[in-house]
Amino acid sequence: METAKYSIEMVGTAACLWRYTEKASGRALEIAPPAFEVDGQLVVATVSEAQPVGEPQQVWPGVTEHVYGGAVADEPRLRLELVFRVADESPVVRFQYRLCCAERGALTKEVGRDNLRYLGLSLESWPDCREVRLGEFDESAHSYVPVERPVPAGFFEHGEALIGPLLLAGDDEAWILAAYEHGAQAPDTFVEYGLTPGRRVEMRAVKGNYWAGQPVDAGHPYETIWLELAVVPGSQDDLADAYRDFALRWLSPNAESRSPLIFYNTWCWQERNKWWHGAAYLDSMHQERMLAEIEVAHRMGVDVFVLDTGWYEKTGDWRVNEARFPGGLQEVRRRLEEYGMRLGLWFSPNLAAASSQAAREYTDCRMERDGQVPPPHPVWETEDSYNMCLASRYWEAYADEMIRLVREVGVTYFKWDAIGQYGCDAAGHAHGGPDNEAGERADCYAFEQVRYMVRIVDRVCAACPQAIVDFDITEGGRTVGLAFLAAGKYFLVNNGPYFTSLDHPYDRTETPDLWSNVLVYPGAARARVCRRPLEYDRWLPSVLFLTHYLPDDPRPSQEINLASLILGQNGIWGDLLTLSDEGVSLFGETLARYKQVADAITAAPPRRWGPSGGSPEVHEKIDPHTGRGAVALFANARGRYSWITQGPVADGDWAFPGVEVQRLAGGRARLEVHLEEAGGKVAFFGVE
Repeated sequence: METAKYSIEMVGTAACLWRYTEKASGRALEIAPPAFEVDGQLVVATVSEAQPVGEPQQVWPGVTEHVYGGAVADEPRLRLELVFRVADESPVVRFQYRLCCAERGALTKEVGRDNLRYLGLSLESWPDCREVRLGEFDESAHSYVPVERPVPAGFFEHGEALIGPLLLAGDDEAWILAAYEHGAQAPDTFVEYGLTPGRRVEMRAVKGNYWAGQPVDAGHPYETIWLELAVVPGSQDDLADAYRDFALRWLSPNAESRSPLIFYNTWCWQERNKWWHGAAYLDSMHQERMLAEIEVAHRMGVDVFVLDTGWYEKTGDWRVNEARFPGGLQEVRRRLEEYGMRLGLWFSPNLAAASSQAAREYTDCRMERDGQVPPPHPVWETEDSYNMCLASRYWEAYADEMIRLVREVGVTYFKWDAIGQYGCDAAGHAHGGPDNEAGERADCYAFEQVRYMVRIVDRVCAACPQAIVDFDITEGGRTVGLAFLAAGKYFLVNNGPYFTSLDHPYDRTETPDLWSNVLVYPGAARARVCRRPLEYDRWLPSVLFLTHYLPDDPRPSQEINLASLILGQNGIWGDLLTLSDEGVSLFGETLARYKQVADAITAAPPRRWGPSGGSPEVHEKIDPHTGRGAVALFANARGRYSWITQGPVADGDWAFPGVEVQRLAGGRARLEVHLEEAGGKVAFFGVE
């Protein structure tokens, strides 16, 4: 199998099942076969004569699937299939294994834990090794952030393990990447990289990847999680740029999730109204208020208008609350369509109100803990609800409910909230049976949950290609990694930090009327914290991490928030009806320029100078192919600052007042920035 950048060769030995060879450098990776424990025996799945299975198929535009298969050499009743998904323009190959048995077999755990190796490879020729974690929750930022760690040589000699999901290695000539598509928060991991002497690496299961006794036969093949490999000539930066491009263009069939749309969400005002004015969360969730906000959002340049919790009558059935929206959401939909805007709605997929049809028809799909179904619990001033298990037959019902709402209500953006990684240890779902202990079933649920979330999103997007689903990872304990990004995007709202994240004497029981969030005011502080996760943009495009910034007056705060959100996080929330006409116009004018170069900013690798919150903190998002994009500069003190773009910029520029753009020889530009007070400024290039 060949692409423009690499070739894949079936080898079929116990040391090398297949070989990846990068064409420009000639550097190769030899991939040791997976190993599965079947019926009490560990089987190394060597396939000596893997043959193509059918013809290559285009699975979505630009991505082709190739399947190879054959009998396992030491256990001929087993058959292994290798599924490769490749894009000709990308050096990254996605692959998974399918194991099936001609007669009934089962995956077992005679060693008392998961006994599954996904792959093995040698890093002997790659002296510099690094781990990139994606699911690390940093309490100082109250956010998940990426963390890149060098791997000392001693880790190999003493058998340490790494979490990943990205493992990098390289030298002066080229860099390699291995990755797995799952997610977790350290130290609670499901997959790891085991290091051994001789600089060998094994990607292996830790827990929950299957349950003891899980059947493997013709009707129940075991499909592994998706895995990734790449070799890129050049530096680690070249590898990061190539992987970022892969995540943007080739990882997911659901292209709309990568669109640089501007999102507005109603929740900030709902919370403000509760904690500042003593109202209920849902007091403002009604047609009159929403139509008024739509008028302002349209003038500001919002593309997707999201009604947060309270638009529905009850969870599970997800019917529009007609007491709040007479006639349903038809008038809201009509107004949005008139303005070319999209409708978004809040959901919690694993909730179903006690009286809902969903809860009644799927009683077997309610979450259980220690053999008991927890009682219904309050959900944002609506009817008490049961927790439903997504790793059960309920997943199809929920997906079909979303598709119904696309067709009947016109929603194309789904905000998923409150999905913790754990929650169910039931014996009758798709994560273990009565012969498994409750702890094992709970681990299998935590592992399978995100895979079922992806199934739901793919089913919805197949029926409605315009659909976008995001998964709220505001709090810790969520499944954060690559798996969900293969279907949707993340909602990294950066609500806090909460008071509970700080060493503060605040006690909610003594002061129940105090808003638990800290950074909810206009100014630089919230924006500074929200920019911290832009560190993801090195490996994963910032467009996949929706984060909401405040539009409130005064103008200096609006400039800081605008200069931040156009770096790709693209979210707005606040009290739109209190904004000044000047503030609304500033957003409208700025976002109109942003939209002229939004695709370029999305595609551009990030270049940052100075730490998050430093003076100055400069972000350059210029597409190197076109010179189009933006530069944003932030500082904590008044004064003059300058920046010279790292490459040529396109003709046509527009900037906030206080920014002077000087064109230099060679196509670069110098920005002279004058701040009257601490703030932020932005300049666009390639605009009219």
